[in-house]
Amino acid sequence: PLESELHLRQILLLIQMLEYLWQDRQDFYAFGNLTIYYSPEQQKTQNFRGPDFFVVLDTERKPRQSWVVWEEGGKYPNFIIELLSKSTANVDRTTKKKIYQDIFRTPDYFWFSPHTLEFQGFELLRGEYEPIIPNEQGRLWSKQLQLFLGVYEQKLRFFTAEGMLVPTPEESAKTAEELAQTEKQQREATQQQLETAQQQLEFERQQREKLAAKLRELNID
Repeated sequence: PLESELHLRQILLLIQMLEYLWQDRQDFYAFGNLTIYYSPEQQKTQNFRGPDFFVVLDTERKPRQSWVVWEEGGKYPNFIIELLSKSTANVDRTTKKKIYQDIFRTPDYFWFSPHTLEFQGFELLRGEYEPIIPNEQGRLWSKQLQLFLGVYEQKLRFFTAEGMLVPTPEESAKTAEELAQTEKQQREATQQQLETAQQQLEFERQQREKLAAKLRELNID
């Protein structure tokens, strides 16, 4: 079961970001709090785990009730995130890490605490997990997703290779709305400048006519 509201919101955020970023792709599966069955005997009563968030690449993008390894061509997740809590942190750091390393052979494994903001990532090298070194912004690179992960406004977020925040659909729509509003304001400002210039030209024309009329009264060409 999910540990808290923060855990649920974080899982939904990860799903929304990746599905929005990869909306044109059909070769991946990304979801959270879903059971992965991996029993060698193909039994669902043993050997199962439920990562908080995982991504499988080079697979069909479709809804699933669970991820059954022997029904998915033997595929395991390429990428896993566990959300730490008081009751699960020790297991996430030890038992699950060992399973993901030795059995799943998952190339990228991360954990994050929505409460303490503890954040760490590992890359599978020569059969063992090695810590991923943060960049200057404190973000960790995922070779599997070709994205950075980092803490932003107390949430774990994805960033592009160029360092841009990956938005949710709502954030993208808000940004588009703000951009449209800015463009509208710029158009209105330009229109106001044109009207002011036209008024100035009209004023100058009237002044010239008045001056010409005055000169005529004085019989001056």
